[in-house]
Amino acid sequence: MKASDALAKFLIAHQVQTCFELVGGMITHLLDSFAESGQFNIISMHHEQAAAFAAEGVARQTKGKTIAVAMGTSGPGATNLITGIGSCWFDSIPCLFITGQVNTRELKGNRGIRQQGFQELDIVEVACSLTKYAVRVNKVDDLLPELHKALSLALSGRQGPVLLDIPNDIQRADISDSLLEQWLNTPLDISYSSEVSISDSNKLDVLCKDAQRPLICIGGGARWADAMDQWLTVADVLGIPYVSTLMGHERVVARNGYFNMIGSYGNREANWAVQHCDLLIVVGARLDVRQTGADVDDFARQARVVQIDIDPNQLNNRVQADLSICATAESFFSTYSLQADTFPNLDNTWLIELSKKRDQAQGNEYEDWEISPSEIFKKLNHSLANIPVDYVCDVGNHQMWAAQSLRLLPNQAVHYSGGMGAMGFALPAAMGVALQSQNKVVVITGDGSLQINIQELDTLNRLGLDLAIIVMNNSVLGMVKNFQDMYFDGRDQSTKKGYSSPSFKNIATAYGIKAHRVTNALEMDYILSIIVDHKGPLLIEIMMDGATECRPRLAFGSKLDDQFPKLND
Repeated sequence: MKASDALAKFLIAHQVQTCFELVGGMITHLLDSFAESGQFNIISMHHEQAAAFAAEGVARQTKGKTIAVAMGTSGPGATNLITGIGSCWFDSIPCLFITGQVNTRELKGNRGIRQQGFQELDIVEVACSLTKYAVRVNKVDDLLPELHKALSLALSGRQGPVLLDIPNDIQRADISDSLLEQWLNTPLDISYSSEVSISDSNKLDVLCKDAQRPLICIGGGARWADAMDQWLTVADVLGIPYVSTLMGHERVVARNGYFNMIGSYGNREANWAVQHCDLLIVVGARLDVRQTGADVDDFARQARVVQIDIDPNQLNNRVQADLSICATAESFFSTYSLQADTFPNLDNTWLIELSKKRDQAQGNEYEDWEISPSEIFKKLNHSLANIPVDYVCDVGNHQMWAAQSLRLLPNQAVHYSGGMGAMGFALPAAMGVALQSQNKVVVITGDGSLQINIQELDTLNRLGLDLAIIVMNNSVLGMVKNFQDMYFDGRDQSTKKGYSSPSFKNIATAYGIKAHRVTNALEMDYILSIIVDHKGPLLIEIMMDGATECRPRLAFGSKLDDQFPKLND
């Protein structure tokens, strides 16, 4: 059997049946085998970066339980995948990347030349620092065992991307039926990290019994744990408050005990809670500078800190914890049950005080703007309250506006580009989400971010997905412009001077997508309300000229609960 056919059979046997690609000469054998199998959903994109983000979207929608393939040809096709590979690496997304390569006889090998074959490039060397496993398959008999190893690693422990680079002659070589049968009948070797030990549970018990003002922080490493929502529901019933990081916010349902997102662009009440709790239990958050602020010594200044993380290298990295537990979030939620007597010294005024802080912070911080970002998301919260929905956000002020104001209900989720922070992420990732899901999908993007992968509007129209795009168009690269206002006396090189954006309504129409433009708050109320009943692609462009601030925000070096502008301002 031809090797590319065997590879297709192996992937199908492991339910890897969606492939995003941009065709090139060195992947034609693979694509032909996928297509001839009749069991692959092949999505042709207009750029390999978009293919990578779309494959990431499939895994995101399924909480890492389903893997998709992103594929590119040799040379530029392979390098164009790199941003998407990095996005999966930093946000712990399992994904299989396959690159075509020139024939093995055309590889430069150890010769001191730059290149032997046309479009030859050592993508394994380029990608090795951003993958759990990256390998070139140099012998046809190694193809299936390497694929088995790669898929196993992608799904094991702290999940992440893997890459196989397959030369063209390997793809078209023969694999024996007996070897194929052997690997088809070999289960993936998926390993799981250690569970919470009895000793760690006992140590945590002691800390919990002493605490009067406990606080739970949900990070990105906890957001996909199946037991998380039920565990937080119990916390809610017991009156134990909780907050999240940006990535944790992706799946946390907004109940009474949830006090929203911490960090540099966090909600005021969340940051206040962190700074005034006496026990902080952090599940699956790496506590980076955007979560703690620059003054690490002042983070959770009154609290003992407990950190639970699957990755031992993340424990005691920036923040020295009083108790570090190396375990999966799933293990923690399943093992450490919250009971009525878990916090016997709980201060009954703690939740009341936090609720008052949350109420005080609910005002419109953008009353001086024609269109308020917080009002946009309050409208979305209301309009989409009764339907399953996946929001997908790009990177910029609009991402932070969304994170501060979106309130998720059961069967709703939001997806952020976290560690990589990649502009251009949202549209292609949302397409992957939409292909995997029956939910309404809503993209939140800005004029700068959408232009990076705007070509995929054509792919969206071709697929006819039920996907609405909200473009918050301030005609400027607002987040960086805000930095320039703070640190460069408003000099705006490349954010305003030297930057431009088109009419997205007109572009969407040219691509065959229904589109609207909003210029004032009254129009916004009406246009946003049509999202629920509209089926198919839709683009809404909201004109927000001059909207370059995110309020509140943390100036560099400030304490976490000292955000600008001051609340009484």
